[in-house]
Amino acid sequence: MSEPSGLIAAVTLLVKLIVVLAIPLAFLVADLAWKRLALIGVVVFVLVVELLNTAIEKLADRVSRESDVQIGRVKDMGSAAVGLALLFAGLAWLLALAERLLGNQ
Repeated sequence: MSEPSGLIAAVTLLVKLIVVLAIPLAFLVADLAWKRLALIGVVVFVLVVELLNTAIEKLADRVSRESDVQIGRVKDMGSAAVGLALLFAGLAWLLALAERLLGNQ
């Protein structure tokens, strides 16, 4: 079974949009190069974790289509990893925005 090409195109467009927005926003939000790199890096980190989660889910579906408690736990762990990566990225961006808006007081 293969993914519909429309879905792949939509996901590719979404990834490009996120990266294209993250890079200029990082330059607007952060003054120092290492902070810009960190902001862009956390976005890339989220994408990497999401790709790994998708790979785990596809592999689990390939192994067995039946309802399996252990496979369900593995999928849940992958989703939790994505959630933690998003939380970490969100906190990094919020901290950078707060520092930019409030300044060093």
